[in-house]
Amino acid sequence: LKKKKNVFVPTTAIKKRSRVPGVMVTQFVEQLPLGKATPDFTRKPMAVTTQEGKKVFFKAMVSGEPKPKVTWSRNKGEMNDPEKYKTRYDQRTQEHILEIINITIEQADAYKCFATNEYGQAVCTATLTVIDENGQPVQNFRSMLKKTKKKPPPPKKEGEIDPKLWELLLSASKKDYERICLDFGVTDFRWLLKKLKQMKTEMEDEQSKVVEKLDNVKQIQVKPSGRAEFSFDMKLVDNNSSINIYKDGADLSYDDNTNSKHSLTKTGINYVFSIKDAEPADAGLYQVDVEDTNVLTTDFQVPDVEFVASIKSTEVKENEDALFQCVLSAPLNRITWSTDDSSLEDGEKYQITVSEDKLTHTLRVRNCQKADKGTYSAIVGVTKSSAALTVGEKFRVNMPQSRSVNLESPPSFLLPLKRRTAPQGYECYMSCAVKGDPAPRVTWYHDNISLNTNTNYHITSVCGVCSLLILRVGPKDNGEYKVVLENKLGMAESSMTLNVRGIS
Repeated sequence: LKKKKNVFVPTTAIKKRSRVPGVMVTQFVEQLPLGKATPDFTRKPMAVTTQEGKKVFFKAMVSGEPKPKVTWSRNKGEMNDPEKYKTRYDQRTQEHILEIINITIEQADAYKCFATNEYGQAVCTATLTVIDENGQPVQNFRSMLKKTKKKPPPPKKEGEIDPKLWELLLSASKKDYERICLDFGVTDFRWLLKKLKQMKTEMEDEQSKVVEKLDNVKQIQVKPSGRAEFSFDMKLVDNNSSINIYKDGADLSYDDNTNSKHSLTKTGINYVFSIKDAEPADAGLYQVDVEDTNVLTTDFQVPDVEFVASIKSTEVKENEDALFQCVLSAPLNRITWSTDDSSLEDGEKYQITVSEDKLTHTLRVRNCQKADKGTYSAIVGVTKSSAALTVGEKFRVNMPQSRSVNLESPPSFLLPLKRRTAPQGYECYMSCAVKGDPAPRVTWYHDNISLNTNTNYHITSVCGVCSLLILRVGPKDNGEYKVVLENKLGMAESSMTLNVRGIS
């Protein structure tokens, strides 16, 4: 580090993250000496809106070792007129103050505050807006005369990126990168990814000291109930670690009572931060810190937009698509669609589209079923439009209800066996007709000895007619023949006597 005429000239420049959103910190040395610290803002100056002729104050609080020197500048002009600009340090409140006296249109500008010591520098920006009696921004007539048609600005480069964008990307999932970048006017974010990956690695290394696990981060959204919520899963290294929440860099008080304005509830490892009855004043950048380490950042935006056309209730039949559509008073890249306090995402079930002019927003519910009926809401900031979806039954022909008929029956004989007489040496044919459901098993017996496996007898059972054929009757065939029928419902039998003639 070189020092020339009380001006520190850095020999290196290491970008560091500030705990306050919108602050850029640069470290001038590779390694900080023990007990030394780069400058940072503990409270940054806030944007001011006022009328001409009024007096305004920008106030900042800084930290660092050694104590940083605080200076101010503006984007479009000088600040060397002591009649217009005064700076001072309030020892009691420890605030560095910029006082602008008797505001004029020409002083509407972006003002920068620098905190510098020999080890680094912190810088942030606050905007001064001058309005008329109706609350509308006043145009600088001289600047209007200079306006000419300009070419579209080139894509933003790393040095021009709003530090708040980095904060949000570091806490977001990859699927949200494009949406967040569009909100900041960055249309091509691919060149950011390398730098973002490096910053994420550094952040995760820092977080690992206090957090074992952090995932399932859901960015802040307003629910149909009017609550604004964001949630995350987090497992702490030390369960006694303090969890601090900041809004625009200021410490935010909360408890675990959901009836309070701000609450943080925990179920297992899931944390839900809630803002009851969200209103425009609640808009801002929210940060969650464990001890002194930032673990996530989310941006609650309340755009000045109204519904020109609200969504309408609709009724569809099963398997049809339902369509909800609204028109806004000003272009918006995205709005929140939800049902039953659950946010909807574009995917297989829901198709979310935006018109080219960003005014018309559409939700399509595909292949509606009975379970899809209910109230759907389009939410813009803290304003919502709700409508009902009714799903009716698809037209169908009602057929008479069929009745099952039990046709099962035990076995029985339609025609039993009959007594037979056959000459010796001739054929003998005997048969019977049977029924039963299930079809009965048929067994033939001669003098109580089964014949089913005896190859001297030809046995058949076709269409309920059971028959036995003796090709050449002999003395051994004389005697009693019996047919036994069996199924699961019972048993039946029929018998007859065969007399063989010619037996001496």
